[in-house]
Amino acid sequence: MTRKTNLVLSPTDTRLEPNLRRLLANAEIHRRAEKTVLGAIPDNLRVHCRFLSYHDGDLALSADGSVVASQVRLRQREILEQLRKAPDFQYAWRLKVKVSPPRAMEKAVAKSEPLSNENARLLKQEAGHTKDEGLREVLEKLSRHIKD
Repeated sequence: MTRKTNLVLSPTDTRLEPNLRRLLANAEIHRRAEKTVLGAIPDNLRVHCRFLSYHDGDLALSADGSVVASQVRLRQREILEQLRKAPDFQYAWRLKVKVSPPRAMEKAVAKSEPLSNENARLLKQEAGHTKDEGLREVLEKLSRHIKD
């Protein structure tokens, strides 16, 4: 039995390469900034927004759709006012909202519902009239999926 490694990535770990440490430090800064920014966005819009960047007073957000983006733009004064209370965002003066569709979701699993007795009878009847052997087998197999 193999043991799982206890891999913990931390920007202060000196065993890591300098580039990886810098990347982890930047990711941690981004995570903290995102938490602050999303805390200033109203609850009903928060789940549809993502923090992109903050540079030279320009704050960039991403919204799932145009309706959410418009609502964030309409409330930008309120959002920026709330953000300026945080020391990292005290010089935020402009809010840019970009529209990007939500990330791909898992595909819904198709549920197979059993056939009614009437539909099963119609499929079996149609299978009897079909000349194509493969199609007949498929129709007969389908007709056996009935409700108990």
